[in-house]
Amino acid sequence: MKIAIAGAGGRMGRTLIEAVLADRGLSLAGAFDVPGSPAIGQQAGNIRIGSDPSTAAAADVLIDFTRPEGTLEHMRHAKAMVIGTTGFSPAQKKAIEEAAKRMPIAMAANFAVGVNAAYRLAEMAARILGDGYDVEIIEAHHRHKVDAPSGTALRLGEVVAKALNRKLSDVARHGRAGETGERPGKQIGFHAIRGGDIVGEHTVMFAGQGERLEVTVRSQSRMTYAAGALRAAKFLRDRAPGLYDMADVLGL
Repeated sequence: MKIAIAGAGGRMGRTLIEAVLADRGLSLAGAFDVPGSPAIGQQAGNIRIGSDPSTAAAADVLIDFTRPEGTLEHMRHAKAMVIGTTGFSPAQKKAIEEAAKRMPIAMAANFAVGVNAAYRLAEMAARILGDGYDVEIIEAHHRHKVDAPSGTALRLGEVVAKALNRKLSDVARHGRAGETGERPGKQIGFHAIRGGDIVGEHTVMFAGQGERLEVTVRSQSRMTYAAGALRAAKFLRDRAPGLYDMADVLGL
C-alpha cells in the first residue's frame, strides 16, 4: 500500500515517515512540505522530500497533519485521506464533507488508540454521574502548538456534552479570569497549557460533592498518533467514499 505524507518536515511528519518505513506492508510514495522548508531535498527512505502536493496522486492514501488551509489544498490531489489536522472552520469542514463524496476520508481530532478509549470512558462516566458533577477539561501541549483548546479537548467536550444532553456551544467556558461569579452547574470548562516539549495530555475532571473522578490520557510519543493514523490508512483500503472517524477504524 502506497502512502504519501504532507508536512513531511514537521514533528508529526517525520514521525509518520519513520512509522511508514518501519511497516513492511506500506511503502512511502511521496513526502512534501511547504516551499522554503529546510526539509526539502532531504532523503526519506528511497525518495526525497519535495514541495509539490501533486505527488500525493501517486499514493493510495495521503496522511495529512498540517494546517487547515494546507489540508484543503492537498485534498485536491488525493485518492483517499487520513486527516489529523485540527482547527477547521465550519466552512472548511463542509468542504471536507463534500470531498468525502468522491473519496474515503478518515478524520479525527486524535488518532491515538488510547485517546479514543478515553472518549468512551469519559462518555460512560458522564452518563453515570449525570448533572451532579461539574465538568472541567484540561489539556497540555508543547509550546509550538498554534491552536487552543486542542481538537482532542474539544472532542472530549462534545462527547461529554452529548452524554449529558447539553449543546457544547451553549455551555463551554474557555478559561476564567477576574470576577467570574459562581460557576453555572451545566458549564463545561476548558483550560489549555502550552510549554516545553509536552507531546499531549488530556484530562476530563468530574468534580462532585466529596469526590472527584478524572479520566486522563498522556502521550509520551507522537508514535502513538502515527500508529493510529497508519491503522486508519489501512482501514481505507477499498472503502467506499465517505467520511469516517476513529470509532469506525476501531470498530467502536
